[in-house]
Amino acid sequence: MSQDIAYALITPYSLYKSRTGGIISRLLANSRVEFVAARMFVLSDAFVDDYKNVFSIHDMEPQVEDAWLDYVDNNLRPNNIYGMVPRCMLMLFKGENAVQHLKQEVIGSLSVRIEGESVRGTYGDFLRDREGKVHYIEPAVLTGSSVERTKKHLELFAKYALADGGLQEGKVQYGEGQVESTLVMLKPDNFEKPSRRPGNIIDTFSRTGLRIVGCRLFNMTVAMGEEFYGPLKTIFINKLKFLVAKEAKKRLDGAFDFPFSDENAEKVGDLLAEQNANCEFSKIVEYMTGMDPATVAEADKTTASNAKCLGLLYEGVDAVEKVRTVLGATNPSKAEPGTVRSDFGRDLMRNGAHASDSPASAVRERKIIGLATESDAETCDVIQIINKYLEQ
Repeated sequence: MSQDIAYALITPYSLYKSRTGGIISRLLANSRVEFVAARMFVLSDAFVDDYKNVFSIHDMEPQVEDAWLDYVDNNLRPNNIYGMVPRCMLMLFKGENAVQHLKQEVIGSLSVRIEGESVRGTYGDFLRDREGKVHYIEPAVLTGSSVERTKKHLELFAKYALADGGLQEGKVQYGEGQVESTLVMLKPDNFEKPSRRPGNIIDTFSRTGLRIVGCRLFNMTVAMGEEFYGPLKTIFINKLKFLVAKEAKKRLDGAFDFPFSDENAEKVGDLLAEQNANCEFSKIVEYMTGMDPATVAEADKTTASNAKCLGLLYEGVDAVEKVRTVLGATNPSKAEPGTVRSDFGRDLMRNGAHASDSPASAVRERKIIGLATESDAETCDVIQIINKYLEQ
């Protein structure tokens, strides 16, 4: 069996209608292949022209192919007939017969029949009259129809990944109010096995009405984890001190021939507060990276990782507050029903997702996980993955 790279390009209309989460749920839950990369695109006219030249699908009747090409022209170009910013989300998958599996078993084909077993059957539209004339197409997702055709498409995504892909901030127009960008990070337990959880969480965030303008699938390294969660150390020292004192009182009361008072317990709390904070901090880093930081040499921390996360950049009016409201309280048991952490959280650590608590935090955190400005970048993960595959 061949190890192929397949792609799914979520269309601008699907993104604008907030169908993104539902589509991603189908792609991740039903796929026997590995999700390996994600990147936002706003395609240029040059990309669309090149894409149309390699778009032709085998065994497609001319009228349908013409309708497809019209769809590409009318929906994917910057100056499209709908006046919308044509944001697309590219997702790459790797595995045995990935192209065939993704196209035939997950994404499916457009059909005039009412069906819902595939991505296109659920989220796409294909309308034609009794004479066979095609009136409307919305595929929901674009993908390659064969391995060779997919390779030609992937060449284009690699070629334009820096010029057309990456962060798409400042392109969508919003109403009155303070426009912000904020980071959402889906945590590792969402990717432990093929699951619709990541898509369902994204679908929950769609309630904010915000736009996704950046995305990146990445492995959080130990170095990234320590920097990302570094501010928690100081917070833990003060916030968790009472728990240390409480545990000391519980374990040491009656252990001596003299009374172990609350004052004694507080002194123990003061003494061990920093050590306890470091221990709790290490647990978080281990969960987020899949590596015990105590066992990783300093020189290896920039590469050591065994856990996958998905970073999403949301943009819109009052983005930070809106995302935090939908996210819910840190403790899932105390989160409001219907929030991300109430529905998908398990405990204080495995609580579904992280979201920046302020615009300043978003700036700091984005930089750490690679969702900051890419104006001086010479490559990206999409280019590297595609080029490695095409060179085989």
